[in-house]
Amino acid sequence: MNSAKAVPYLLLFLFLFIKVSAFRMLIFDTKSIGHIAFVEFPVWALLLAIGLLIFKKHRWLTVWIYSFLVSGIFFAVTLYSRYYTTIPSYYDLQQTTQSSTVGTTILLLINPLDFLFFSDLILLAIIGRRWRRLPRTNALKYAVIGFLVISAITTAYAIKQPIIDISYFAKENGYAQSQLVQMYQQTTEKAHASSTELSPKKLEELKGNEFIPVHSHENFGLAEGRHLFVVQVESMQNFVVGKSLAGQEITPNINALLDESAYFSNVFQQIGAGTTSDAEWIANTGLYTEGMVPIVNQLNGDKVPSLANALKDKGYGSATYHADDIEFWNRDVLYPALGFDEVFSIEDMPDIKQVGFGPADEVLFDFALDELPRQLKTYDRIYSNIVMMTSHTPFLMPEKMQYLNLPKEYEDTHVGNYLQAVRYADEQVGVFIQELKDQGLFDESLIVIFGDHSGIHGSPLSLEDEVLLNDFLGHPYSLKERYTVPLVMTGGGLFEGTEMKRLGGQVDIMPTVLALLGIEYDHPLMGHNLFQYEKNLLGMRYYMPGGSFIQSEQLYKAPGAKLPDMLYDLKTMEKRGKNSETKKHIRDVQVILEYGDSLLKPYIQD
Repeated sequence: MNSAKAVPYLLLFLFLFIKVSAFRMLIFDTKSIGHIAFVEFPVWALLLAIGLLIFKKHRWLTVWIYSFLVSGIFFAVTLYSRYYTTIPSYYDLQQTTQSSTVGTTILLLINPLDFLFFSDLILLAIIGRRWRRLPRTNALKYAVIGFLVISAITTAYAIKQPIIDISYFAKENGYAQSQLVQMYQQTTEKAHASSTELSPKKLEELKGNEFIPVHSHENFGLAEGRHLFVVQVESMQNFVVGKSLAGQEITPNINALLDESAYFSNVFQQIGAGTTSDAEWIANTGLYTEGMVPIVNQLNGDKVPSLANALKDKGYGSATYHADDIEFWNRDVLYPALGFDEVFSIEDMPDIKQVGFGPADEVLFDFALDELPRQLKTYDRIYSNIVMMTSHTPFLMPEKMQYLNLPKEYEDTHVGNYLQAVRYADEQVGVFIQELKDQGLFDESLIVIFGDHSGIHGSPLSLEDEVLLNDFLGHPYSLKERYTVPLVMTGGGLFEGTEMKRLGGQVDIMPTVLALLGIEYDHPLMGHNLFQYEKNLLGMRYYMPGGSFIQSEQLYKAPGAKLPDMLYDLKTMEKRGKNSETKKHIRDVQVILEYGDSLLKPYIQD
């Protein structure tokens, strides 16, 4: 290739290199040009070179399409990482059908500078006028060979590395390579854990406890024979419970309920990419998810050992309620697998009081209450699983559903909108509890209320919002406040205003409920009875880098795409230095997660 013919091709690959470099610096804070040139860039350059070689008659069209696609990928990864603080994998392409339901949130994430990823299209137009036809050259074959060799070496090296955290893996081995490795592992089933087995005794030992058979637990059978109502509250975080703003309680109904409840104030979310649907899975199975893959996208349709199935053997009929499309997050697969006798979705509920994605929570609760008389006649006892939705991001509530008189500085802010949405959710929980009392069901039931995941996180949280949160909390917003969700268990005569500050996770909900109902369970559970055990060791994936853990005394955040690892005192959230206990917990939590993954194998697709 002579120098004249080389110029347009050199410019094309230069533009691509600049774009890849900008992406790496933005997402991974990478400053090593050598790492970019020899790890990340060659894969992207290889694809472009192959396209130019194959489509000889349409080379400019190939360049335009490829450049646009790469810009689109980088743009999407940027928005995704801004919201979830992790990078998306090719698995997340399975969720594209869900995007229309959360489109409003995307607008909150966009920074005008993000569109600079598409700026090379302008430069391409300029050089396209200079070279209207890209010259033919055999040198492209040598470029393909060169990029292929480098890409093969870096990808082969990456395949041999364990993926503990996808963001950190992509930082070290290249984003493109991380996707190729995941595809390879998925097809060879290496992504699934080995057949690790842990006895209940060994599992409790890893958590720091001495195992005690469930029938010997002090509270075993405390709520035996009662109906069960589980209420999953959208985006409710624990820090709002008991708090006030300008003299107004954020959760007045839950606050009042605490006087006759057991309140677990140190429970962490453990969801992965499936967010709300993952919370449903964890609460109804006592099992982890794989983190990077929404569990609902993996289920093979087989029946899963679950809360509904366990209760069915005791004469319970079960129903689940969610005011959204049944196919959203594949709940048409999830609910039958969990064994619910009755499934109610947006198709079954009145099309009124629309907020966000569907009918407001008050419509949801009214519908569930209307079904109770028939169900009480049909079944000996009932289990109702009610999944709330109105307090979903972006938290925009109609004026008639706003119960807070926000101070001026909170108006039209993400934090202010969140508090307003959570206040609405609390009101509907209060109305539902009062209805159960009025019908005489409160004294005959065990009611469980818990938050599914955090609502305040990611790019929508502006500097102004951080200042407001600091003012609202009285201190900086910490990881603990971000990831803890309320867990309240109540029912007539069961509890007397008990607050349990011991560490818990969402995997502990089902074991605790079964113990209260006096049911011994024959299938493995990753959680335990929160009333019985004082210590815990929890894994968290996706929202914190893989390898992170929460233990009764400390919270460890593993190294991620941009930040080094960090250890915190769980009580004070002050930074601490790592010690031998930290290293032990890192090893132990990996064993726990691998065991959790092995329990999923029979229920997920090959």
